[in-house]
Amino acid sequence: MAAYTAADVKRLRETTAAGMLDCKKALDEAEGDYDKAIDLIRVKGLKGVTKREGRLTTNGAVVAKVEGNLGVMLELNCETDFVAKGDRFVALADELLAHLQNAQSDSVEAFLASTMANASTVQSVVDEANAMLGEKIEVRRIAVLKDSPVGIYLHRTSPDLPPQVGVLVQLAKEAGEVGKDIAQHIAAFAPQFVNREDVPADLIENERRIAHETAIEEGKPEASLLKIVEGRVTSFVKEVSLIEQSFAKDAKKTVKQILDEAGTAVKAFHRFRVGQ
Repeated sequence: MAAYTAADVKRLRETTAAGMLDCKKALDEAEGDYDKAIDLIRVKGLKGVTKREGRLTTNGAVVAKVEGNLGVMLELNCETDFVAKGDRFVALADELLAHLQNAQSDSVEAFLASTMANASTVQSVVDEANAMLGEKIEVRRIAVLKDSPVGIYLHRTSPDLPPQVGVLVQLAKEAGEVGKDIAQHIAAFAPQFVNREDVPADLIENERRIAHETAIEEGKPEASLLKIVEGRVTSFVKEVSLIEQSFAKDAKKTVKQILDEAGTAVKAFHRFRVGQ
């Protein structure tokens, strides 16, 4: 019987995030050799990558960084919170973010195909993580904002997990803490667009249809339908438009008023929440 202890199994599990039984089997096969056991888990994991392709990745982390007028953000997904809070997964997310900062890719596809400092593509690095961690790992979204000041905010929904919500917001010009304040607001209120002009016409028309059908279902009088429907559509547009929302830190003011007082404006923003 291979010579290893419960501490060796625990250490191997913490290093690879593999299951306890898999760690024991690897140590048995490696005759207690820790490094060889890691290699065995990697090999067995690589063989299972294609089997994991259809699995759901509803856990993970959002990582982001701002330097100067460049902000980058990345959502890395996995299957379980056990892997998400592991050091290896968090280190992988940070490694990929550092590469995104250099590559400044404009799509996930381009990012996955880009070459990292070790001459491996991002996709091959992710595939290796699939093998090592024993779960489906995938880059779900990336964001790059540049050429003007960027505010950032990362939020932990649980103290033992990495950030699950991340926001980058690009301002027309620097405005002290306003960038961070607006980013926090976006994290909390989840607007979809900067202003009402950005809301697609087909989305508004669909909302108008739903509002009309709902009003009829509620038995509203025919003479009042138009006013009721337009009122609900207006409320919807205000709800999804960032600058028309009531500001999180001062509900008496809109986000636009806060921006106007600071002498700046929002050019663009990205909000990621793991699994959504």
